[in-house]
Amino acid sequence: MTVHSPRGVERLITGQATTDGAGVKLKRVLTQELQRRLDPFLMLDNFASDDPDDYIAGFPDHPHRGFETVTYMIAGRMRHRDSAGHEGLLQNGGVQWMTAGRGLIHSEMPEQEAGVMEGFQLWLNLPGRDKMCTPWYRDIQSAEIPEFTTPEGVTVRVIAGASHGIQGAMARPADAYPTDPLYLDLHFPPGGAIFEQALAAGHNAFTYTYRGATQVGDTAVPLHRMAILDNRGDGVRLQGLAGDTAARALLIAGRPLNEPIAQYGPFVMNTREQLMQAVEDFQRGRLA
Repeated sequence: MTVHSPRGVERLITGQATTDGAGVKLKRVLTQELQRRLDPFLMLDNFASDDPDDYIAGFPDHPHRGFETVTYMIAGRMRHRDSAGHEGLLQNGGVQWMTAGRGLIHSEMPEQEAGVMEGFQLWLNLPGRDKMCTPWYRDIQSAEIPEFTTPEGVTVRVIAGASHGIQGAMARPADAYPTDPLYLDLHFPPGGAIFEQALAAGHNAFTYTYRGATQVGDTAVPLHRMAILDNRGDGVRLQGLAGDTAARALLIAGRPLNEPIAQYGPFVMNTREQLMQAVEDFQRGRLA
């Protein structure tokens, strides 16, 4: 795969320290202010701590409607349960992909009392036509995620979409799934290895460095920084910085929906009236 015209970095974003759930400490990297620019992505959180006080209270029962949550666990164990009857254990290297659709109530609670808990939660918008679809859930264990290593030694985990001819764990037809998401976890060996990935014209894309440091073109992307990629070019050329330190980064891209975004907490719809209906349905116990 050759990228002839690599995209550059439009700007770097520093995550905001915050808490969510019952007090879980995390970095909110993709905030509400960036939703239009990074459509169809609504939020990216990075949680990482070896202090149980930072995560042990977890995320008790809470509602969602109108979008999908994609939780990628790097380390740790978290139990998912929801009001549609789904249950699963998210653990090292695994992914939980949940389509909230017309609505459900779920919890994500740690199943550990010590050690490191680290991972990401991405919110992926649904088109208006699908916001009231039937809720859906899939647990993807680490061994189910396709993985390959490039000649330069970069290990690529293909969570969604396709890379270098390898289909991801979540690969759905574009006509049925218009956001067409790409979600890669890239592991760079020490020494400045380069990874190239083609990106469809018009798809919004960003990277997030969560180990070491990386570089996009001439722009260094330090630890815990998101690089929003500009929309010119046919792909991205991402590099681990030269030296003795390995690096890891996420590469995420998708086709924008170009629809109105109306959000009130855990509900993401297209209009204020739809949000009011979502709140009423939750209060009256009408979610799944």
